[in-house]
Amino acid sequence: MRKTLATLVMLALLIVALPFVANAQCRRRTVRRYYSTRSYNSPVRYYAQRQRPSFYRRHRNLINVGIATGAGALIGGVAGGRRGALIGTASGAGLGALYTYVLKAKKRRY
Repeated sequence: MRKTLATLVMLALLIVALPFVANAQCRRRTVRRYYSTRSYNSPVRYYAQRQRPSFYRRHRNLINVGIATGAGALIGGVAGGRRGALIGTASGAGLGALYTYVLKAKKRRY
């Protein structure tokens, strides 16, 4: 029983730490591609195209809340069966939303 509980706790910690590891990889540089549009008597105009943000940056809120919900359900299920899984799911979703939207809100970089 102790080995199983220790394994599940370590798995939950790994699941919670996964977004931090994914975010700590390389940062993408902005690549600018210039396209000239020239018509008959007009100056040349250049348009810059930015790279698309990473999957994690685009879906950050959903991923963080989902991971917290899954971890809460896993820990609650191990600790208290079905009822514990429901309570763990609710508390995990609440804590994940609190973390995502309040404690670590998105910061815009200009």
